[in-house]
Amino acid sequence: MSYTDQPLIHLKDVTKVFLTDEIETHAISGISLAIQQGEYVSIAGPSGCGKSTLLSILGLLDTASEGTYFLNGRPVHELKLPVRARIRNQEIGFIFQSFNLIGDLTVFENIELPLIYRGMNSKERKARVNEALERVGMAHRAKHLPSQLSGGQQQRVAVARALSGNPLILLADEPTGNLDSKNGEAVMELMTDLHVHGATICMVTHDPRYSQLASRTIHLFDGHIVEEHKGAV
Repeated sequence: MSYTDQPLIHLKDVTKVFLTDEIETHAISGISLAIQQGEYVSIAGPSGCGKSTLLSILGLLDTASEGTYFLNGRPVHELKLPVRARIRNQEIGFIFQSFNLIGDLTVFENIELPLIYRGMNSKERKARVNEALERVGMAHRAKHLPSQLSGGQQQRVAVARALSGNPLILLADEPTGNLDSKNGEAVMELMTDLHVHGATICMVTHDPRYSQLASRTIHLFDGHIVEEHKGAV
């Protein structure tokens, strides 16, 4: 797969410091990272090494204490909160470990909700939702509630929700963390298929079996990148 010269994501010397009771905790320190369009990148490392903090910064859910962040060529590290929220809604797709589906909304409505926030018209929303459900093999469950689905099915719905907005990048935080091995493998097969068809993915995982599926794995330890290697993809 060929990549463009300009990285889709470019971090330079990014540091995140949390202050608690006058104690400084450096969650990540001096991270420099480039992710090209079409890449499948895995961020691996032990618990507490800074993986989720880094993903939160990439997803504009949090801001760095120091350093710069360019998304698709634009500086986003100093944007105001409303602008960050708009970019998250329109350009970034999130897949969480705990699915984060709304219990009293149907599968269709869960996927449709972020598109409503965009101001998208009903006809286009319906087409986007149905296309996303087809891609993850869940069209037959559109009218079901999350409580009527297995964990693996709920995660597929969460993937569909992320896909429906045609984001620049999918950010997945331990997407198999709440699944048994069979459902976890099925979700990872889906992620690999999405990458093969052009999706840019950045995934946090503690499972070496799944990190090896990415085209590149970045290893964090104590908030620093300590190793990087190419994967099987």
